[in-house]
Amino acid sequence: MFEKQPDNLQQKVKQLATQAIQQSNPTGWFDVLYSQSQGDVTQIPWAKLTCHPYLQDWLTTHHLRGEGHSALVIGCGLGDDAEALANRGFQVTAFDISPTAINWCQQRFPDSSVNYVIADLLTLPSQWQWHQAFDLVVEIRNIQALPLSIRSTVIKSVASLVAAPGTLLVINRLRETELEPDGPPWPLSNSELAQFEELGLQEVNRITFCEPERVGIKQVRIQYQKFTPQV
Repeated sequence: MFEKQPDNLQQKVKQLATQAIQQSNPTGWFDVLYSQSQGDVTQIPWAKLTCHPYLQDWLTTHHLRGEGHSALVIGCGLGDDAEALANRGFQVTAFDISPTAINWCQQRFPDSSVNYVIADLLTLPSQWQWHQAFDLVVEIRNIQALPLSIRSTVIKSVASLVAAPGTLLVINRLRETELEPDGPPWPLSNSELAQFEELGLQEVNRITFCEPERVGIKQVRIQYQKFTPQV
């Protein structure tokens, strides 16, 4: 979620996240950051105005076409990943906790087929009937942006969205230790990732990427499948 950024921007993000956690509102800082950016993309660390390269590589490698299938993008930011899926034929829903970000998406893509929605991953409205509703769920760098104290809750919420049968694609930073890292971001450990399998998802593919601009930083792309229960 956070590539190499100017030190002042990194410090700002850390300060906003710390304040939100102290106020028992760990997701509350995202809209503050979007609002304070005043439309300046350079003030949003994860906004590249293009599909995430590891998602694009996955779509290209698997020659995916989405016609007849639903997809959900978690924490969609400025919408580039959602638009990439829509261009592949998926019926896409994309949500973000930030009203500013969702409004930004709608301004960028006024004729989009994507259903952009304001929602909080920690308190998804039950009336939207999202439980096990999506053939493809894409989670990119949102879990790592939230503290370890709520990690199990976040992972459970993500897993609950995947239909059976269905696919979950997770792209996040990876840490090699169970010790709590200094963040944000807070990279995921293998034991945390294993929680997805405990929730009924089977890991079918994993690729680890090293960030060339930051020695020792690893990102992982994992494809999980949820299979139809055997009767």
